[in-house]
Amino acid sequence: MKLRKHVVGAALALCCAFGAGAHAADLPPLSHNLNVQTPKPAPALKFKDIDGKTLDLAQLKGKVVLINFWATWCPPCRREMPSMERLSQAFKGKPFVVLAVNVGEDADTIEAFTSQLDTTPTFPILLDTRSQGMRAWKVSGLPTTFLVDQQGRIVASAIGGREFDHPEMVRAIRGLIKK
Repeated sequence: MKLRKHVVGAALALCCAFGAGAHAADLPPLSHNLNVQTPKPAPALKFKDIDGKTLDLAQLKGKVVLINFWATWCPPCRREMPSMERLSQAFKGKPFVVLAVNVGEDADTIEAFTSQLDTTPTFPILLDTRSQGMRAWKVSGLPTTFLVDQQGRIVASAIGGREFDHPEMVRAIRGLIKK
């Protein structure tokens, strides 16, 4: 039993040491692709944002919505946040909304993370503290992104970190807005 504790402890220490030494250059690049799919109705999504205001996806019909499920402890989630803000700013004044749905964390944790970013996100950050949205949207890993068209249908999705302001991603969103 003692030997087992030491082996587990050593394994954890090694994981932490290697994880702490990882730099952004050591991580794989973020993708820019979304998997296009046959449109299907988006599940309900209604949560409070970090300021306590309730936001309901149903109220956003007529707009293209990028929904990103994420957490502050998730490295690719952290890496993609600045590009999500740049995308949001690129479409400011257009019928397009970014919703970042944080899974399992409180507003203080999220605000501590966002305060470290060069640019604080201006898009809504919703609180899915009990992972209800994750279950309803069948999210199997973080980050997971969905693109919802103006009729409230999921038209594309992806699991893993994304470079949201990549020209191909911007072009795809422009195409949806024009429809």
